[in-house]
Amino acid sequence: MTDQPVADLPTPGLDDHVLALARQTLEELLSKMDIAGQVVAHWGELEEGDDARPVLLDIEGDDLSLLIGPKGATLAALQTITRLIVAKNLSNGVNLLVDVEGYRQRRETQLRGLARRIAEQVVQRGRAMSLEPMPASERRLIHLELRDHPQVRTESVGEGDRRKVTIIPK
Repeated sequence: MTDQPVADLPTPGLDDHVLALARQTLEELLSKMDIAGQVVAHWGELEEGDDARPVLLDIEGDDLSLLIGPKGATLAALQTITRLIVAKNLSNGVNLLVDVEGYRQRRETQLRGLARRIAEQVVQRGRAMSLEPMPASERRLIHLELRDHPQVRTESVGEGDRRKVTIIPK
């Protein structure tokens, strides 16, 4: 027996079906939106705390900024709709991420840099600082980036759309 989690083991046929279904679903949604774009589907890596590899759907094309929307809100909605449709067709949940021309990776890099810069300001000034309100996935990145920082700690404060990360000196 292998030490790999069962969810990480390939299931011939089923894996191909899940990827094809996810890709076709997103392509159909884009078509209904009159947006030209190529969808590439592949499996992501199993991350700590996850019980299944995510399906990654990358949309490529010209001038797709409309799909990202303000602060990634349109992209998040498109991902939610795609995930719901795919899960209904599979009769079970699926970890699915939609990206547009590498937006999520660029945003992650920006947020990690922001977290480090603000942490240094917090250390220099000796007082807590709050970031702008952001979605849970982005707050999680900030917490992860600073979890091992020796001089600061983080906590999420606020409610709903106003929830944000506060960086606090230790």
